[in-house]
Amino acid sequence: MAGHSQFKNIMFRKGKQDKERSKLFAKLSREITVAAKSGLPDPAHNPRLRTAIIAAKAESMPKDNIERAIQKAVGGAGEHYDEIRYEGRGPGGVALIVEAMTDNRNRTSADVRAAFSKYGGGTGALAGAPLPLGPRGGGSPPPTPGGAERRAEGGRGRRAHAARARPARRQHPRRMEDFAAVRDALEARLGAPQSAAIVWRPQTGVAVPDEQGETLMKLIEVLDDHDDVQNVYGNYELSDALITKLAG
Repeated sequence: MAGHSQFKNIMFRKGKQDKERSKLFAKLSREITVAAKSGLPDPAHNPRLRTAIIAAKAESMPKDNIERAIQKAVGGAGEHYDEIRYEGRGPGGVALIVEAMTDNRNRTSADVRAAFSKYGGGTGALAGAPLPLGPRGGGSPPPTPGGAERRAEGGRGRRAHAARARPARRQHPRRMEDFAAVRDALEARLGAPQSAAIVWRPQTGVAVPDEQGETLMKLIEVLDDHDDVQNVYGNYELSDALITKLAG
């Protein structure tokens, strides 16, 4: 019976991993389609599409999937998605930014508000206040010597090199184009990056007590698991003990 249970557990974990990968591919496909619709369906002339394809390849998304996502945008085919950004507060008073793409604003907004409410937070709590997170261009170039400013990032025992580019102002009207120019210059010097994207990075961190930290991570997991949510960013800082517990 023990062996049978172990086999079932292995199959359950594999099924969960397959489901998570399928959901990830769906989100990456959506970004590719929206990026292709926002300009030419040619990555050589569409900085946002190039970035989306790089992100997809970094997750080992099959080439056929990428091409199908681009074709959905050709000739106006495929669903129409609105891009929405939600700002809110989570447990421990941390700031959260949720980026979504949806074909039904009312549904997505209701789901996001319900998730915040369930775990003791609320949306719209950052309105009118300076954002404690700011947009940054970030990427992981190949591990080769070069002149770009780099920093080491730890992650579960692994180290990776990353380069960051800061926009001149908080809301730069051409930040995607500027980011693409920096990325292309780095690629010409260092080679194709392992990943490249515009992300929200904390300007100030908030240390969250462990009990609230567990609730916060449940909220983030629920948001991240939503089909319409592309990214979730926050300025939280968790204790090493809680990180170890959550990773167990």
